[in-house]
Order: sequence, then structure tokens, then C-alpha cells
Amino acid sequence: MWSLNRVYRAGLALLAVAGLAGLSLSASAQQDPPKKPATQQKPPAKPRAPAAATVKPAPKEPAAPKLEALPPSQVGIGTLARHAFMVDPQTSTVLLFKDAETPMAPSSMAKMMTIYIVFDELAAGRLKLDTRFRVSEKARNMGGSRMFLELGSEATVEDLIKGMIILSGNDACVVIAEGLAGSEEAFAERMNKRAKEIGMTRTVFKNASGWPAEGQYTTARDLAVLGWHTIDDYPQYYKYYSETNWTYNNIRQENRNRLLKITPGTDGLKTGHTEEGGYGQTTSAVRDGRRLILVVNGLTSMAERAQETARLMEWGFRESTNITVFRAGDTLVEAPVWLGAQDKVPLVIPKAVQLTVPAGQTASPRVVVNFDGPIAAPIVKGTRIGTAVLTLSDNRTIEYPLEAGADVARMGVFSRVATMLQHYMFGWMS
Repeated sequence: MWSLNRVYRAGLALLAVAGLAGLSLSASAQQDPPKKPATQQKPPAKPRAPAAATVKPAPKEPAAPKLEALPPSQVGIGTLARHAFMVDPQTSTVLLFKDAETPMAPSSMAKMMTIYIVFDELAAGRLKLDTRFRVSEKARNMGGSRMFLELGSEATVEDLIKGMIILSGNDACVVIAEGLAGSEEAFAERMNKRAKEIGMTRTVFKNASGWPAEGQYTTARDLAVLGWHTIDDYPQYYKYYSETNWTYNNIRQENRNRLLKITPGTDGLKTGHTEEGGYGQTTSAVRDGRRLILVVNGLTSMAERAQETARLMEWGFRESTNITVFRAGDTLVEAPVWLGAQDKVPLVIPKAVQLTVPAGQTASPRVVVNFDGPIAAPIVKGTRIGTAVLTLSDNRTIEYPLEAGADVARMGVFSRVATMLQHYMFGWMS
């Protein structure tokens, strides 16, 4: 999976340009408060009938902020968010970067790592969706967002997944952590180990839910890496992130990711909030086969989070596009073959090569093919032979593998002898 390493390199390159520095962070805020159960809500007051001659004007949509008045980003357009990172994972192109390597509170977006580890266990067969875990007193007493688990009850892994994603249940996270690792502290160690394995280089988890804790931090780039790994590694489970509501224990709650309903193509991932870190969200959307991942944090309200995230996602799709430079299987060059039944073998690119460019523009990268030749026969189709290095207009380089596009058998013994004699007797003349 090439893109994650490229996202990492792109982030570091941008970091060097921007001159960003890592800072320690301790959060001491509360997460999104849970919505009250429907059974506890007071009935709305009976509306008064309007006067016969009164016509109420239609409510006005809030005015979109003027782009020139927004705090600037190091890459891309200005945004109200304190931290922002948008990437096209198919091409590893960073479209938006604003203090995306500066540590920040992960809030409930930390739950994505807890969920990712659950997906790890499910895919490995060590866990099943109907596996049940018991609710401890610690889990039952968790504050903030909850799925209202009862002390001593048991919940299935599938219910806990939905509880963490849709309801942002802090209690569900504790049940999972204790069920898989014995304690939340031991589970946090596992979260940190897995984070490093997938390339989250500036993240430290202290608990399973993202509840504010001293020494717990992440970055917008790291959360984008986690989001992409979730989507790419476990598409069979990623579907849970697109569910808009869920009812558990007779309590119906809505997914706080409003973009699932208002922004076409949105299929995940997770919102979060702390008083110190503000409102944040990791979002992914796909249109016409193209996916974008966006992370924002440091917004001032749920409404501002939804509006700003939707605006940035629309900008990303509108102002950029992907073009195909090479299709899968395209031949880039024919390499000479030594002692083969054919004297050349095509070198092909195994996967399509796409580049992200501003909408309406094209790209003509310079391509350099590297291989050690002539290539000795026999050659098996699909064997990696060399690399293609694409140099873009901004002097960035991207490297792709090249493979043999055909089988090439070895020459018969007499042909080999004749070829070798010819080479040693006359090769010096060439």
C-alpha cells in the first residue's frame, strides 16, 4: 500500500516548509454531551396560531464566510479550523495543510483506533461480531457520550462497534478495552503500538475513548492516516461508519457526523470535542470513484464544524481532479533479454497511475525508467524488474514498480552456446 508512506512523506515535506514544531499538550475539557433519551424529553409547547395577516419570512441560510477573511493555511484555502489536513489517498496529494503536524487533543476521534483494533481482531478470527463482553462499574460510570450500558449486562461486539461509531459511547470503549486487554491502561499501550505500526508518528493515546488525559495527543495528519488505514484495510467493516442513527436500550440517537446527510458521498468517519481542543471531525467522502479524507479540529460549535467541514470537502472535489497518466498494464519500455527465446520483454506498470491536478488542467510528468539489463531469461510474467520515476511540475518525484509484462523462456542449449560465442568473440566490437 504505497499511499500511506507517501502521505507521511508529503506531510513531513510540508512540515519542513512550514517550519512547524511539535508541542506537548494536556487536555482538560469535556467531550460532546450525550443527547438525552427520547423518553426524558419534555413535550414541546403548543405553538400559537399566527395572526391572520402575518406571513413569516423564510429563514435565511447562514452567510458563508469570506475566503479572504479566513485564517490562512500553509497549503490550500483558509479555514476557521485551528488544524486541518486534506489528502487524496489514491495519489498521496495533500490539498489542505494547516498546522497538521501540531499536537492537538484527539477527543472522540481517538475512538477510531479502538475501533481499528476491533477490526484487526475480527479479521484475524480472534473475535466475532456476536462475542459478548460484560459491562464493568468503570464503564457504567463513564461520562460524556454514552450508549447507556447497564452495570453487569453483556453487549455484543457488533453493538459495541455501533455504540462507539454512531453514539460515540465512552462506556462502549471501556467495555472493549477491558474485554480485549484486561484494563483500559493495557489497551492504551496496544493502541500506541498499533499507531506506530501504521505510521502515526506523533500520537500518544492514554485511554480508549479520547477522554481528556495529560500527555494524550495526536495530529490532523495522523488521524488522516488512521482513517485511510481503516477504509483500505477493512472495507468489510467500514460500512458501520456510514450508519446515520441507531437505537439501543430503547434510546434512539443520531450520528453526530452531519455530513452523512448533507454532503453527497460522505461515508465516515468520526466527530469529537473537548473544551480545550474545540470541535473536530475526521471525514471521508467518495465521488465518481475518487476519495478525499479531511481532518479538522479547533472549531467553536457543532454547527460551525458541520458547515466548515462541508465547505472544505466541496472545495476539495470542486477545485481538483484526478487524471490517469498510465493505465494498469501499460508498457513503459521494452527491456533487452539475455539468452531468451525473445530478445525483449515489455516492462509494464501493474497499477494505474493517477495524479491530482487543479480542475481543468492536465499534467505531463517526466518519466525515467530504471532497470538492470539485459535481463537474464527465463523471465516470469509479473516479476518485478525495475521502477518508473515520475517528476512532477513542482519537482516532486513519485516512484512506481515495473513488472515483466510477459513470460520469456530460455533459449535452447545450442542457441545459448551460439549466442555466448558470438558475444565473447564479437561483443568487443559493439
